[in-house]
Amino acid sequence: MRLSAIHTYPVKGCRRLDHDVAGVEPWGLAGDRRWMIVDADGVGVTQRETTRLVGLHATPHDGGLLLRAEGHDDLVVPEPVGGEPVAVRTFRNRKLPVPALAAGLAADAWIGAFLGRAVRLVWLARPTRHIPSGDREHDTGEQVSFADAYPLLLATAGSLDALNGWLAEADEEPVPMARFRPNLVVEGAPAWAEDDWVGRRLRIGAARFRAAGPCDRCVVTTTDQETGVRGKEPLRTLARHRKVRQKLLFGLHLVPAATGSVALGDELVVED
Repeated sequence: MRLSAIHTYPVKGCRRLDHDVAGVEPWGLAGDRRWMIVDADGVGVTQRETTRLVGLHATPHDGGLLLRAEGHDDLVVPEPVGGEPVAVRTFRNRKLPVPALAAGLAADAWIGAFLGRAVRLVWLARPTRHIPSGDREHDTGEQVSFADAYPLLLATAGSLDALNGWLAEADEEPVPMARFRPNLVVEGAPAWAEDDWVGRRLRIGAARFRAAGPCDRCVVTTTDQETGVRGKEPLRTLARHRKVRQKLLFGLHLVPAATGSVALGDELVVED
């Protein structure tokens, strides 16, 4: 079993970046989801609300971000320094606000013009808790970015092949791995092997992880990550084959247990 793809999402909900090598920090891959777009109430705006985010390209640039989108001039956004933190939440029903730094009026205006609504861009200077302790089986404590729940998401090519087999049986088109927005993709594992890794420790390259549990999928998986067009699959098929306790499962949440780096081709070893 080897690592076949590495992805980060610098702005939560934006287009992915592909990597050959990535550093693993206590709160996830370096540079992953440290920025977030929020609405007037300080709540995160994601592809659940607007599929236009598939067209937002954000790449690291001189201590900040380079924002690109078709029909808009490029904008460089430096990481905010100082200033009064603003309280934001990743979801409207999240009980714990997170202190973040505002990116500034230029970034707000650029993204607002792109989305066609009033929004703000914020930066998570210090990863911190945004889900109350006890709400998850494996608590990550203060070590989490603007990710929904856990620092990283792993998916296996074998499970995608199995899912696409079910889609073919239903005369539906196959879906690419991009629909599931993983950080790490592993090839060489049997379909659904990751179900047996829950609660165990994994080693990939120089980093070690704790497998925290399966990922419950949402409407984002029905969004074409190239066009933003939304359909019904693969959720409909996951509901037939991968529904457990009212959750539609695909992928595995990971929590870093030892930092380091991962690279394409690294072997995945299940240690215990």
